[in-house]
Amino acid sequence: MTAPAPISIHVIADSTGDTAARVARAAQVQYDAADTRIVRHPRIRTSAGLRGAFGDITADVETAVVFSSLVDDGLRTLLNDLCAEHGFAHADLLLPALQTLERATGIAPHRQIRPVGVDRNYFKKIQAMEFAIALDDGQRPDSLTEADVVLVGVSRTGKTPLSMYLGYLGYKTANIPLVTAIPPPPQLFEVPSWRIIGLTIDPQRLATIRRRRYAAMGGVGAKDGYTDVAAIYTELDAAEAIHRKLGCPVLETTELALEEAAGRVIELIDNRRRTLDPATFDPAAGLE
Repeated sequence: MTAPAPISIHVIADSTGDTAARVARAAQVQYDAADTRIVRHPRIRTSAGLRGAFGDITADVETAVVFSSLVDDGLRTLLNDLCAEHGFAHADLLLPALQTLERATGIAPHRQIRPVGVDRNYFKKIQAMEFAIALDDGQRPDSLTEADVVLVGVSRTGKTPLSMYLGYLGYKTANIPLVTAIPPPPQLFEVPSWRIIGLTIDPQRLATIRRRRYAAMGGVGAKDGYTDVAAIYTELDAAEAIHRKLGCPVLETTELALEEAAGRVIELIDNRRRTLDPATFDPAAGLE
C-alpha cells in the first residue's frame, strides 16, 4: 500500500492560534499513517498579512490544508476566496460555533479579537495555583479557611501534585501533612468539614514509594520508620483517627491517576457541600 502524501496543516488565526492548533492536533492523531505537521500563522489581522501568510502556504511542497479561527468577516471571506482559487481544503473552525450561538440567542457576535482563556476563570485559575503553592505541605495554616479544598494525609500520598492540579482547575487547595506524634494545626479544625478530603494509600505501595524517594535523595534525610511497613501501618492508623475526628471522607489514591483523583475530590466536595452547606452551593461555580 502506497504511503499517503505528507500533509501540512496551516493554522491561520487573528490571535495566538492555540484554539485552532488544538483542533488540528486532535484531527492529526486520526491520520497517524500520514506524515503531518502543523504550521501556525498567528496574529493575522489585515488583508496584507493574510496574503503574506498565504504566500507561504502556496510555496509549501506538501499537501496543504487550512484551519482558521478568524473573527473578522472580511478576512474570512478573503481566506475562503484564496483557498478556492488555489484549491486548498479549508476548515473554518469558528464560524459554525458563532452561527449556532447567534441562532440560539438572536444576538450577533462582537467580532472582537480576544485570546481564549483571558477572562475571569483564567485569573481565578492563576490565583488558585498561587494559593496551592503558598499553602503546600502545611504552610500558612492561618489561611486554611480561605481554601476551597484541604487535602490531609501522611507523606507521599500524593497531596502536592493533587493540590497543584486542582489549583490548575481553579480550586484554591491547601494540603496538610500528618506526622505521627505531631498534632495537625488547630486551624484545620476551623475549616468546614465538607471542604476537607483525607488521602490514604496501600501501606505496601507507600513503603515502595518512600524507598524510591529515599534512594533518589541518596539515602539522606530518612526518618525513623519512614520506609518500614510496620511503622507505616501505625502511621496510617493514626492518620485515620484524625480523619474521623475531622469528619471528612477518605480517598484511596493507590490506583488513581491524577486526573481521576482530582475528579473524585471535586465530586466529593460538591456532594458534601450540597448536603452540609446548601446555601453556598453553586453547581456552576466549578471550573472544567
